[in-house]
Amino acid sequence: MLRLYTHPACLQHDPGEGHPESPSRLRAVLRALDHDRYAALDRIEAPRATREQLLRVHSAEHVERILAIAPAEGSTVRLDEDTVMSPASAEAALRAAGAAVAAVDMVMAGGGRAFCAVRPPGHHATPDRAMGFCLFNNVAVAAAHAIAEHGLKRVAIADFDVHHGNGTQDIFERDGRVLFVSSHQSPLYPETGREDERGVGNIVNAPLAAGEGSYAFRELWEGALLPKLYAFKPQLVLVSAGFDAHRADPLAQLELGTEDYTWITGRLVDLAHAHAADRLVSTLEGGYDLQALAASVGAHVAELMA
Repeated sequence: MLRLYTHPACLQHDPGEGHPESPSRLRAVLRALDHDRYAALDRIEAPRATREQLLRVHSAEHVERILAIAPAEGSTVRLDEDTVMSPASAEAALRAAGAAVAAVDMVMAGGGRAFCAVRPPGHHATPDRAMGFCLFNNVAVAAAHAIAEHGLKRVAIADFDVHHGNGTQDIFERDGRVLFVSSHQSPLYPETGREDERGVGNIVNAPLAAGEGSYAFRELWEGALLPKLYAFKPQLVLVSAGFDAHRADPLAQLELGTEDYTWITGRLVDLAHAHAADRLVSTLEGGYDLQALAASVGAHVAELMA
């Protein structure tokens, strides 16, 4: 059974009119999953992440700063050019990180898979900085929780968002218990993710040029990223599931199609089956064309349910 973790608070985080990371993204995702095809989904309300869980990957100063920001009703606070908080943002961020933690606990208790339909996204958040629409690093919080609470020694994070997960890399680049692999468009925000960024041998970046498309994407995963993941033999597979490499997305130009998300999801499910007792947790990152996002998430979730 696939479990779906989400929370109404994630719909209340509102960076303002015209911002690409809008509540309509999650509404589109949830509408797509409210279909007979997904009737078997076990839908669970995400808990809040605790300070202890956040502090495994973020500085105390960062955690307290985010939780202390409380804009007046109807107003926002801009943390940088792209990253904005509204009155409900801190609660949404706690629920987004908490969803990933709860999903890890679930799959560790009984195997199986989970998808976290949450926002704000997380993979750009560094130990001490919110950036790129991200407040807390949801997938990193989940990985650190798996290590601290479940004693895992090998956790893999696969990131196919079109933007490099610089925050996830920053958090784990000196921790060999976590393998981080990423395909992403380059050059593109946040201008990180070069092939020579290798951490302690646990970082594998596979940049793609604008317009390279499906063939190059699949070739990189088959030839470079998946072999590294299989050699690592992860006990848990975590996925930063961004869908902004789709050809319809307004923020990038990687030209993938919905079928590519079916393909990569299937490969990651195979990896989890081979080495991690089917334990896989996926959490939503980017994707800014609503129709493409809904279709791509639908394809991703269908493959996770298979």
